[in-house]
Order: sequence, then C-alpha cells, then structure tokens
Amino acid sequence: MLYSEKVMDHFMNPRNVGVIEDADGIGEVGNAKCGDIMKIYLKVDNDIITDVKFETFGCGSAIASSSMATEMIAGKPISEALTLTNRAVAEALDGLPAHKMHCSVLAEEAIKAAVKDYYDKNHIEYDPTIFRESAHEEA
Repeated sequence: MLYSEKVMDHFMNPRNVGVIEDADGIGEVGNAKCGDIMKIYLKVDNDIITDVKFETFGCGSAIASSSMATEMIAGKPISEALTLTNRAVAEALDGLPAHKMHCSVLAEEAIKAAVKDYYDKNHIEYDPTIFRESAHEEA
C-alpha cells in the first residue's frame, strides 16, 4: 500500500495531538468495521476555533486524517469548519487509498460532532440536517 508523503508526514509528526481540558465542544466517532476511534476537542471564541486537538486510536490513515483536518479548521469560523468534507481532507493529504477513505469520513464526522456538542452546550440553534449521517464514503 502506497501512501503520499503528506500522509506519512501527518502520521509520523501529527499536529494538534492532545486534550483540551475545558473544551467548548467534543466530538467522538468510531468505525466498528475497522476499529478506528477519533475524538476532536474544540475551543471557540467569538465563533472562531481558537484551538483544536485530537486523540485518535487507529491506523496511520486515521491519524493523518485527524491531523490534517485539525490543521484545516484551526483559526477558522465554525461555519467554515462545518463545510469541511472528507474529500477535502483526503485531497489535502494528496490522496488516500480507496479502502482508507473511511478515515477521512471519520475526521469530517468528528468535527461535526464537536461543533454539534458546542451548539448544544451553548443552546445555539442550528439546522439539524447539517448533523445527520452526512458523511458517506465516496471514492
């Protein structure tokens, strides 16, 4: 199996690993089929993601996808983070093997779950269709 240099870099040197103890939003998702579990922590100030960390139990593609996804939303408005797709994460990593695309799907879902948690904790109204089983593996 051949991985891009970016996948290997984000796997070997993941960015934003860790826990935010007083996180404003936490999203945890998993894929029973492969055993990957992803947890994303958000710190939000004035609708801007000021800090983002992750913990991922999984393969190299899952760790790389988590790392890249957190890099892509750091410093961005929540509304922009919600538009992040698994395809964008995979493209930013210069591609993932087809059988590893589910890792980028988990990254998208974990971010959405963390934003939903933030909205729920702060009683912020939102369109629930944004958070439905939105991320589906697309090759």
